[in-house]
Amino acid sequence: MQELYEKLGLFYIGHDVDKESQSPTDELTLLKNKNFTTHAAIIGMTGSGKTGLGIGLIEEAAIDNIPSIVIDPKGDMGNLLLTDPAFESTSFEPWVRDEARSKNKQTPAYAKKISAMWKEGIEGHHQDSARVEKFTNVEKTIYTPGSSAGISVNVLSSLEAPPANILEDSDAFTSYLSTTVSSLLSLIGIEADPVESVEYLLLAQLISTAWMEGDNLSLEDLIGRIISPPFKKIGVLPLESFYPQGERFKFATKFNSVLASPTFKTWMEGDTLDIQRMLYDEEGKAKIAIFSISHLSDDERMFFVTLLLNKYIAWMRRQSGASSLKTILYMDEIFGFFPPTSNPPSKEPMLLLLKQARAFGVGVVLSTQNPVDLDYKGLSNIGTWFIGRLQTTQDINRVIEGLGGKTGSSYDKKEIRKLLANLSKRTFFLKSAHLDDIRLFSTRWVMSYLKGPLKRDEISALMEERKSQTPATTPESAATGKKITRKSGYESYISIDKSIPQCFRPGFGGENHYSASLMATLNLHFFNQTRGIDFNESYCLELPINKGSVDLDWESASNEAESRQCFKKLPKTAPSEISYAPLPDFISSDRKLSAASRALKEWIYHSRKLELFRTRSPKMESQPGETSGDFRVRVSDALNDKKEIEIDKLKERYEKKEKTLVDRLQRAMAKLEKEKGDTTNSYIRAGARILGALLGRSPSTIATAGTSVLKERGDVGRAEERVKKYQADIEELGYELEEKLDEVAEEYDPDNIEIEEFAIKLRKTDIVIDGIALVWSAEQ
Repeated sequence: MQELYEKLGLFYIGHDVDKESQSPTDELTLLKNKNFTTHAAIIGMTGSGKTGLGIGLIEEAAIDNIPSIVIDPKGDMGNLLLTDPAFESTSFEPWVRDEARSKNKQTPAYAKKISAMWKEGIEGHHQDSARVEKFTNVEKTIYTPGSSAGISVNVLSSLEAPPANILEDSDAFTSYLSTTVSSLLSLIGIEADPVESVEYLLLAQLISTAWMEGDNLSLEDLIGRIISPPFKKIGVLPLESFYPQGERFKFATKFNSVLASPTFKTWMEGDTLDIQRMLYDEEGKAKIAIFSISHLSDDERMFFVTLLLNKYIAWMRRQSGASSLKTILYMDEIFGFFPPTSNPPSKEPMLLLLKQARAFGVGVVLSTQNPVDLDYKGLSNIGTWFIGRLQTTQDINRVIEGLGGKTGSSYDKKEIRKLLANLSKRTFFLKSAHLDDIRLFSTRWVMSYLKGPLKRDEISALMEERKSQTPATTPESAATGKKITRKSGYESYISIDKSIPQCFRPGFGGENHYSASLMATLNLHFFNQTRGIDFNESYCLELPINKGSVDLDWESASNEAESRQCFKKLPKTAPSEISYAPLPDFISSDRKLSAASRALKEWIYHSRKLELFRTRSPKMESQPGETSGDFRVRVSDALNDKKEIEIDKLKERYEKKEKTLVDRLQRAMAKLEKEKGDTTNSYIRAGARILGALLGRSPSTIATAGTSVLKERGDVGRAEERVKKYQADIEELGYELEEKLDEVAEEYDPDNIEIEEFAIKLRKTDIVIDGIALVWSAEQ
């Protein structure tokens, strides 16, 4: 049976600790997952258990189908992949081999001991193999930017222009541009002042000019533009006076040295930084993306983290608002990335996330050893604090000062200071804006085996299967050294109607044989007033043709819009001494390519539709360009919001019912003799536990609370019969609530939603061909 706390949308993070005895109690420590949209911080020295707590939070999110992006500077978070629902000792052997060797133990025997210990620990904390299996089935990937150990990340293939909602927001664009420029400069070891640095100002103008024109940049493009910028002034000063060409060349060579470095090749290989694809699979199921950066230098870490945060913000701003927790951004060991005094490139996007992410259902969780590592401006945006063992008295004082205001109804500052100075391992002090009081708790046993930092070969082994599923790709630019073969039938002159526009795409290896294709640019306008659809699509289609072609098969055309190879940017003058492949007669005589344009328009009209998706309940339709998986994610978010509302209604209704029963129980017990007061107190405690469960504090006691109390007394007559009845009513109330929660979970389960496909057709008047030309390309 699924645990009640999962039905209530709660994270199970541990057990409450009695502040007097410092011992864990039977009460579960539960937090609403929704509360993490106000962000959280985990603070504790090495050995305090903060890594286990962080892993536990990510596990809970995954169980609730909430994806996570994890930034891992130390290498610990890869432990999330070390699970086995069967607890087979052989599966533990690769994980414990080093530890067994250090203890002079045989690996098989030691693995058997550890697997048994992990099984016992998990089952002893209200979990079972089914829960471990559910978490194991969540897709997890370890990305290693700048390394081939895990899955490589292509972070420098293009400095993509941010989405329109960033470009149209002046503050957002300025922040995005500033952090991009600063991170690029950090890559070559320059800490620039945005006001005075010539390097910063040049890069900022180069990048902003390209982005405003809709162009993506590669590092190669950037190097070329540094040497020869597409503008003559910076501000009011002439470019050459502000930053002479000789100095710009020296600046460009620093980036070129980075690009030319053999070790930097891996920065341009692997998966693109597509946040949506990293968070969800094609079916809309949550994933965990772990970015392991322990192998990078400080400058490289800063560059990558800043770039990732910018990409994350750009993705976030494209999402609709959400009241429930949609995803988690977790950063282990924040030291150096969010300091209180300096301003590294990563600081501005992190602060922006803490201020704005809540509106999009994004929760940020930061982990650090020392409270001084966090910028004080960000502290006011963090709603939940987990504080473990600290190193010094100064650290304890900083934490108490940071808690500020009312520390809690049952704690004073002196008591907090004493507790923080004597916390046990894996015990944390919890203060949240969503709780009435400060609490102590010990973390639950995590489902992942806590091996410690993963080494390169261990990451490689864990990602081996994932790599085998990714086909190797070879960039087209890598195809070099082909010999030019002389072909018969080519002509030095081609006879075509003069009204036909021609363009030329030269090769770079001295090729002189050219073959033809038709290239057309067109815009499609999909409009449906009822659905509020007003959507445009642009294409640049290229269709190869040869003398044997009998008609134009536009179905075989490729779309070159993304590659920026449209004919309008190609030269109109033919290279010298080239040979032309023969053309079919119907092309050579097609004035202005009018017939080809009509054929294209007819094909588009019959073949192109705007494919959309919809659900009947909830009544939702996809947006233009939205994939089935992305639409399913949005439907799931909407269902989660509705489910949370229904659960809150249930809680409110059943809290009233429970209160009525507890009041009746108290009146019944008041009739018993005074010496039977112990029994009264026990029953009242049972009722309080039930109420706590209804409020999401301790659901595990609903079915069992108060059953031992009947043993405390003998026959207490008719009064006890009434007490038994109320006790049974309370237990029945718990079962009834659980049934209602099952019904709500079933009603709002995204897996039960049927997604239909439908399409919106084009009108011929909504097809506009901007241009069409005959393009001659060098054969290689």
